[in-house]
Amino acid sequence: MITGGPGTGKTTLIRGLAEIFKKKSLRLALCTPTGRASRRLESASGEKAKTIHRTLEWNPKTGVPQRSLARPLEADVVIVDETSMLDIALFGMLLDAVPPAARLILVGDADQLPSVGPGSVLRDVIASRSVEVVRLTEIFRQDARSLIVTNAYAVLQGEMPEPLGDDFAFVEKEVPEEALTSVIELASRELPRRLGLTPADVQVLVPMHKGTLGAISLNNALQERLNPRGARAVPLRNLRIGDKVMQVKNDYELDVFNGDLGLVTEVDEADGTVTVVFDGKKCAYNADNLDVLELAYACTIHKSQGSEYPAVVIALHTQHFPMLQRNLLYTAITRGKRYVAIVGSKRALRTAVANDKERLRWTRLADRLK
Repeated sequence: MITGGPGTGKTTLIRGLAEIFKKKSLRLALCTPTGRASRRLESASGEKAKTIHRTLEWNPKTGVPQRSLARPLEADVVIVDETSMLDIALFGMLLDAVPPAARLILVGDADQLPSVGPGSVLRDVIASRSVEVVRLTEIFRQDARSLIVTNAYAVLQGEMPEPLGDDFAFVEKEVPEEALTSVIELASRELPRRLGLTPADVQVLVPMHKGTLGAISLNNALQERLNPRGARAVPLRNLRIGDKVMQVKNDYELDVFNGDLGLVTEVDEADGTVTVVFDGKKCAYNADNLDVLELAYACTIHKSQGSEYPAVVIALHTQHFPMLQRNLLYTAITRGKRYVAIVGSKRALRTAVANDKERLRWTRLADRLK
């Protein structure tokens, strides 16, 4: 088990371990819970990486993996990154498929949000003290003095982030409508101009879907600002040519996974079909499966797990009160690579920083591992 925060060298260790295992002629399987995380790991490590479902040769028709105890993985070493996103059901299926003689290495940040699905795999494995755990605490990135990294760790310690720096800003807006305007301006114009980015490189993150500063409202406002004239697909779906969209359900036939970001490139208004490009790959959707696509100018912080973006704008307000937690804010801040801006209420920011109480998950994994 390898755990640590941003910039502590988790990916560097994976890359080094992969080189060692290759030189020892050991068969290596690199995998992550999501498609975006696997592509990021593959790019950073230089080794082929897949989603856990792909690694297990998941059959979408039967809903079961083809790799199991009866037909285990052909691997001597299995490395799983972003383990904080791994739920207990998928973890169980993965363990079934790992050969008894193989090494299993779990990597992740235990301070991030837990998995969307049931269980608390990463924390339970650590808490069991039944496996060796390597904790990375020293920051090695060249930008170790970056306020993104500094403030992420400050939040973990229950301290308010520094409000202004070359790569971090807090924009105080107590009125929700004023915060909405500020988020739109930062994401659509100011940050792209200042950082030399396109608006698509700037990701807006929010704690919730609903409300003035929810993902739904922000997506509609950003669509009108950035793509007001695109040909519309289906009126009820509100998708247009040029829209930034997210896949919200795994589709093994299209090879597109929950959390993948794409761009709408073609729309047939007559029959409501839509073509979306994901990392250079064209995928066709019709009226029956358009519901797996959502506008992605803004998304929830939970949906951003396993992803990194050049710039992030975080909307944070007291209207998000039920979701204002320390690990949620920490996860949001650590999604940004070059710039992070928090827009909203100082009271909401203080509430999130102070609230380290998480909803308890009743699990028995740690006890059973003991």
